[in-house]
Amino acid sequence: MAEESRRWSQRVAETSDALDLEPGVFTLDDPREVALSLQRSAEKSRRRKADPFRSAMSMLNFYINRAGRQLPAERRRRLEAAKDELRRLYGRPTRSSSGD
Repeated sequence: MAEESRRWSQRVAETSDALDLEPGVFTLDDPREVALSLQRSAEKSRRRKADPFRSAMSMLNFYINRAGRQLPAERRRRLEAAKDELRRLYGRPTRSSSGD
């Protein structure tokens, strides 16, 4: 089952209308740099099906979800912070400002 899942996620990343990401985007230390890189990729892409914000957020969520428990806590915090940075870049409300 794990091998099937791994092949499935690899196939999605390689053949879907996913964004062409800059190398190492998810390993950057600064959440704002992660968000800016995703924004550049989303706005440059012509293969995406959704608007740039949704495409960028989708790729970030896909990475976080596929990494699961293997993702170190500190990197998870940075990537979660990158979600708020991405929201700011696109003028969307952040989690902290939505009253949660």
